[in-house]
Amino acid sequence: MTRPTATRQRPLSPHLSIYRPTMTMTMSVVHRATGIVLYFGTLLVALWLISAATSEDLFNQVNWFFGSWFGRLVLFGYTWTLLHHMLGGIRHLIWDTITGLEKHTATKMAWATLIGSVTLTLLVWVAAFVLG
Repeated sequence: MTRPTATRQRPLSPHLSIYRPTMTMTMSVVHRATGIVLYFGTLLVALWLISAATSEDLFNQVNWFFGSWFGRLVLFGYTWTLLHHMLGGIRHLIWDTITGLEKHTATKMAWATLIGSVTLTLLVWVAAFVLG
């Protein structure tokens, strides 16, 4: 007679510790994380808009926070998050056309997403300080 299914030894699925993280795997996780962070960053944009519509005093306080070193660090991170998530979305749109799915091409696109987001973030901030 055979043993019940619940007590039989079953093969285990490979765990994350077995796989060596690849660039595409890492960028997939980062893309999801930036999507989550954008929810919180959008609250900052809403706070700024609400303060502008509410009172001059509140608007000045919010502007003071965003002008402080910590506020600028938060805004810099939000800028990178926004641009990285946008480029990751473009990468996924390209994959939806069944293009660039080869391993070497997907890895190059993942690196391009990372390098592009850092470069664009720096360009946005340089332009903001030069023009502003």
